Amino acid sequence: AGVLLVSLFTSSFLSAAPAQAQIIHAGQACVVKEDNISERVYTIREGDTLVLQCLVTGHPRPQVRWTKTAGSASDKFQETSVLNETLRIEKIQRLQGGRYYCKAENGVGVPAIKSIRVDVQYLDEPVLTVHQTISDVRGSFYQEKTVFLRCTVNSNPPARFIWKRGAETLSHSQDNGVDIYEPLYTQGETKVLKLKNLRPQDYASYTCQVSVRNVCSIPDKSITFQLTNTTAPPALKLSVNETLVVNPGDNITMQCSLTGGDPQPEVVWSHSPGPMPPNSLVQGGNLTIWRIRVEDSGYYNCTAINNVGNPAKKTVNLLVRSMKNATFQITPDVIKESETIQLGQDLKLSCHVDAVPQEKVVYSWYKNGKPARFSDRLLITRNDPELPPVTCSLEIIDLRFSDYGTYLCVATFQGAPIPDLSVEVNISSETVPPTISVPKGQSTITVREGSRAELQCEVRGKPKPPIIWSRVDKETPMPSGTMTMETYDGKLRLESVSREMSGTYKCQTARYNGFNIRPREALVQLNVQFPPVVEPAFQDVRQGMGRSVTLRCTMLKGSPMKVATSVWRFNGTLLAQPLAEQQDYSELKVDSVSRETSGSYECSISNDVGVSACLFQVSAKAYSPEFYYDTPNPTLSQKQSKNYSYVLQWTQKEPDAVDPILKYRLEVRQLSQRNTIQTFIPVQKMEKGLLLEHILPNLKVPQSYEVRLTPITSFGAGDMAARIIRYMERAADQSLPFPADNTCRFEDEKICGFVQDKMDNFDWTRQNALTQNPKRTVNTGPPTDISGTPEGYYMFIEASRPRVTGDKARLISPLYNITAKYYCVSFYYHMYGKHIGSLNLLVRVRNKRAIDTQVWSLSGNRGNMWQQAHVPINPPGPFQIIFEGVRGTSYEGDIAIDDVTLKKGDCPRKPIGPNKAVALPGSGVPALHSPCLCGPLTFFLYVLLR
Repeated sequence: AGVLLVSLFTSSFLSAAPAQAQIIHAGQACVVKEDNISERVYTIREGDTLVLQCLVTGHPRPQVRWTKTAGSASDKFQETSVLNETLRIEKIQRLQGGRYYCKAENGVGVPAIKSIRVDVQYLDEPVLTVHQTISDVRGSFYQEKTVFLRCTVNSNPPARFIWKRGAETLSHSQDNGVDIYEPLYTQGETKVLKLKNLRPQDYASYTCQVSVRNVCSIPDKSITFQLTNTTAPPALKLSVNETLVVNPGDNITMQCSLTGGDPQPEVVWSHSPGPMPPNSLVQGGNLTIWRIRVEDSGYYNCTAINNVGNPAKKTVNLLVRSMKNATFQITPDVIKESETIQLGQDLKLSCHVDAVPQEKVVYSWYKNGKPARFSDRLLITRNDPELPPVTCSLEIIDLRFSDYGTYLCVATFQGAPIPDLSVEVNISSETVPPTISVPKGQSTITVREGSRAELQCEVRGKPKPPIIWSRVDKETPMPSGTMTMETYDGKLRLESVSREMSGTYKCQTARYNGFNIRPREALVQLNVQFPPVVEPAFQDVRQGMGRSVTLRCTMLKGSPMKVATSVWRFNGTLLAQPLAEQQDYSELKVDSVSRETSGSYECSISNDVGVSACLFQVSAKAYSPEFYYDTPNPTLSQKQSKNYSYVLQWTQKEPDAVDPILKYRLEVRQLSQRNTIQTFIPVQKMEKGLLLEHILPNLKVPQSYEVRLTPITSFGAGDMAARIIRYMERAADQSLPFPADNTCRFEDEKICGFVQDKMDNFDWTRQNALTQNPKRTVNTGPPTDISGTPEGYYMFIEASRPRVTGDKARLISPLYNITAKYYCVSFYYHMYGKHIGSLNLLVRVRNKRAIDTQVWSLSGNRGNMWQQAHVPINPPGPFQIIFEGVRGTSYEGDIAIDDVTLKKGDCPRKPIGPNKAVALPGSGVPALHSPCLCGPLTFFLYVLLR
């Protein structure tokens, strides 16, 4: 252990800052560009890895959420947003393109939302098809034959098409016999080569080459077709009829033969609905199905394709004979609206089977074992419009006593080895319509979750029809997955019931296998009991010493919804607690929070079905501090020194929740070592949001350190917070998050932590000579950055429409800690154009409120060159620098900046004219060639131009 000299500064301003966000890319991007309206487009090749990072600032540390529109980032991306600063998508697909949004929020102000459009680039294999037309021209002298070669491809961006005959590239101007055009409504995905009045030289090899101009390094693709005087579309014939009826168990072969087509067509068999059956085999154009089953029925399609003309297609409707589900219906006299069988009235007996093919079923009727004798009182009808299709009915006119008996309906497939189906109906004075009721004591069934339940309805009548069960109060399916369930004994059996099955169930008589009359119905209530659901599951309760606190455990759900018993325990020890009857919660009051009463409180609530518990952690511990992460990391390296310092900044989370914080325990450990240096930092003033600062001196270059900070109250130690201070090699006296040479050249999207001001009129734009808008305004703006290379980036303001005179764009640096008395801001500017407005440099100091002070300004046309400015400042506290571009009177007014440097110490002392120097009052530093101006401000600057 060692001794660490410390000091603590409490800033006199509240540090809560709203979230700000910026999206950068770190994946396999082809290009990231911005157009005139700052539309950020991230271009990536299909199959590559997308990586987007959302860089955030703000205090407390903002939480980040990624969302998306147009397509989906992953299977579950739309439903479950990505809560991470980095969004990564492996092997991105075309449908995952679209606009991605990064939302950062920390509860201060409005959330920050940034977006970027991801454009996924791809080029599929092209498809070439050939079509031809033959028409009479000039009577019967000759026929004109025109051939169309159609090339189609899916791509992004739209593909460029090149047609070749052999090695010769075709165009309108070179050959009057060809025409190349894009059909309507194809959106650039199709090009047609038209060969007009086909000539002998047109019989050749044609190639369609497609290209996306090597974007994302996607190579060109091509397809070739050989056109001859025998080129023809495919033609087919089938060996079977278009409708084929077979018996189950048969082996069948369907032959699909080519009768034409050049080049040789490809023959493909398919089945709908569903895939080809597993007991089938395709060999060439022959399809064989062994031991055919009923489920093998459907449409079998034979298709021949050679990309000439339209595909040839033949379809076979394969029907496998089957019969099932024989049912009957008894329909009393419809005209007299009767629901019972009465002598002297008409009666209809109906018989139906589900069959394939349905129309081939033959029905036969028998009475008392003998064929029914038909007469003017005994009629046979089919296809009754009030009954299912192909239903056979036996109508008895003016029912008599002699008509009583047993009637049998037999359904047959004549000449097919399909077993007959039959159904029997007894007609007598005892044949009566059904009634339905719920047994006594069974109208409400109560069971526990996970057990078995049986709902019952009793049916009387002759014959007894099936019972149809359904749910009444919820439009949800039954446990079987269907909306209804059929039972023949009136009992609905439910296994392993859940709480979602609670509700009202309806039982009703079916209108088949019984009387065809209005269904009789009854209701049964199912109550599923389940253990209570309570809140809070866990709650961290903080309170000052000596104060009381009331703990409440509330039952949100449960069946029954009543607290039967509640048991409180403190650190596992049972507490005496009287039960409040008929309540849906239980409370415990801790009269005085102390070290002895701090700990874990558990409330177990029972409703006689099960038990659930609330857990409370009660203490007077202080919450953890919240580090101010917008502080650059690290900060300072002394010139020619092996040490560096860091200004640690934080706020205290909810300081008023517990007793006042007396001090902080600071533990600093070099990551490469085990020993820790510990000290205590006294606290003089504390309030929510107050920024606290502490200098960590004598940190060793280039070591990184773990810092642990723990608040201490009269109760004792609170929650600890930890962070890592990582050293990165920089110029000796620089404290910016800039590159190692101490200069920000805006070469990556992070732009050294600068952000756009949300309160200005428009934004600065990052670009280079390669990403410039080719339609940009001439006679203004730089051709390249200060390096003169086309790849070098710079920041500029676009003065064209919709900008108007006086519009401002502000670019704000990160917040810098004070580690020196004087700083020098150096930068290059480019102000060329007859409508140039102004470029201003401001310094924003964090005080009770943010104060912006203009420390440098330049206006008007300064020529088509980059020039450098040096601006010295001495801010009294944490500060930011702001570049403000002001639009001039018209569009030839683009202003650019590049190579920004912030160094500790004085600026280069090069003499300048008296009109170039400005002194801010109160600095105590004399201005060069300028009288001192008096006033309350604490900045001093002088400007050096070279």
